[in-house]
Amino acid sequence: MNKILLAFLCCFLILSASAQEQKKYLFVVYGQMMTDVGYNTGQVNPDFFDVMRPTQLPAFENEYGTDDNLSFSVRQSRLGFRSYFDTKYGQLETRFEFDLFGVGSNVGQTAFHLLYAYVELGMIGAGHHWSLFSDVDGFPNTIEYWGPSGLALSKNVQIRFMPLKGDTRLAIAVERPGSSKDEGIYDGRVELDDVKPKFSVPDLTAEFRVSKDWGYVELAGVIRRIEWEDQGTDQYDLSGSATGWGFNLSTNLNLGKNNIFRGQAIYGEAIENLMNDAPVDIGIQNNFNDPVSPVKGVALPVSSFSAYLDHKWNDDFSTSIGYSTIVIDNSDAQADAAFRKGQYASVNLLYYPVKNFTAGLELIWIDRENYNDGWTDSSTKVQFSLRYSFLHSI
Repeated sequence: MNKILLAFLCCFLILSASAQEQKKYLFVVYGQMMTDVGYNTGQVNPDFFDVMRPTQLPAFENEYGTDDNLSFSVRQSRLGFRSYFDTKYGQLETRFEFDLFGVGSNVGQTAFHLLYAYVELGMIGAGHHWSLFSDVDGFPNTIEYWGPSGLALSKNVQIRFMPLKGDTRLAIAVERPGSSKDEGIYDGRVELDDVKPKFSVPDLTAEFRVSKDWGYVELAGVIRRIEWEDQGTDQYDLSGSATGWGFNLSTNLNLGKNNIFRGQAIYGEAIENLMNDAPVDIGIQNNFNDPVSPVKGVALPVSSFSAYLDHKWNDDFSTSIGYSTIVIDNSDAQADAAFRKGQYASVNLLYYPVKNFTAGLELIWIDRENYNDGWTDSSTKVQFSLRYSFLHSI
């Protein structure tokens, strides 16, 4: 990870150094220092001790130990660098940013977490950025890190083409493919160990946004090819493929000077890993009429929505309140305890005593419902956060 970070920083410095020769150049250092203190009344996966994710609630009684736990975290602290300069081909923009929310081998830790490593020149952009299927402007003015589960929020490595830029925009991208699977009630069977994923084509995403004085409306879409090959030598052939697709309709509406409504509605199949909090893209389904392929992988349908109102009381105080949910249409061979439905609701009061400083108190409720065993579980968290943001330009 340190080598990757060093390589990105070197590339960023080289681009910035070359920009010194340009007449118009801007270099920006920005970020935030943030401390979160939370009290959670239920159980959550300890790898996600400081966030609220319905998928990380227990799938059965006492899966994660004890209720009523206190947490402290600085993992929302972040640091970023951006530069802008003119070239004969248009403006060149670079962005490199990270926070401290450990993922992968660092899950549950306070560790380097890449957010952006992105370069844009004219109508072409490349690097690690939000997927075009995501609309980050749908994220409300809240302080909990993960946010509403019904949003499409995923960063990905991509190459994008932007024929129309600005408040009204159009973009198309090819993005790094990927997916996840659930072997359901057959998990652990040796016949499934020989089934390996194959990604031969990139995901294709697009977004179109129309902006007006009243706000904006955006439609985004994705189509993807997911394949898997059975490399075993037994009597079964479990190879297969699925087509993932989805649509995301989102909006921000300015309701007077002090209110913004943020809404989003999504439907698709095999796009769960593009969502903010969802399980797997591919489920397993019984196919007993075929002796060679008695089970098969299928794309899991998903639907979700999110609705939040951000209200500004005055220059010193604001509130965000809303609700979000996501529902999976499970396949018949998934385990009874597989995730089916998640709910997320929150309300807060944020205080801005001085410039760039925020103190906030937030109440968050989440709920999980399993596929077929009647199990539901919920958790409520009270979070207090202090945040100082900074931005310096050269």
